[in-house]
Amino acid sequence: MNIRRAQIKDIPAIIKLLSEVLELHAAIRPDIFKPGTTKYTNDELAKLIKDDQKPIYVAVNDEDEVLGYVFTQLQEQPFSTNMVQFKSLFIDDLCVDSAARSQGVGRALLDFVKEEGKRLGCYEITLNVWAGNDSSIRFYEKNGLKTKETTMEYIL
Repeated sequence: MNIRRAQIKDIPAIIKLLSEVLELHAAIRPDIFKPGTTKYTNDELAKLIKDDQKPIYVAVNDEDEVLGYVFTQLQEQPFSTNMVQFKSLFIDDLCVDSAARSQGVGRALLDFVKEEGKRLGCYEITLNVWAGNDSSIRFYEKNGLKTKETTMEYIL
């Protein structure tokens, strides 16, 4: 397995995985997510792939087939009167193909992001997980992530 920056040729595989993620989220929150859609279009992905502030990485096998992806965003907390200035590497999305799960792909992608964050001088790696996505929560906790804050809602 190898991890590299996503390329235009990876878009069909990324779209397939984005669809898997969307269906999971739609099952958890059908009031928010629309089944049968994806987070990004092909054109939006093509732009993101070129964006150095929002790098996408893919895990590929020996045949260069995509096994999983991680979308990241470099974020900066500017100095303010009550907070110190720091950089974060935010994981916007991480998905492993259902056929490649439980083979270390997700852990490899997460470890890669941790190293990339260190290389970029980041203070932390952050991400959001939807309540009800218990397998993802367990995965992240098993790999050392801890809850930083909680978003709560009251549906009207």
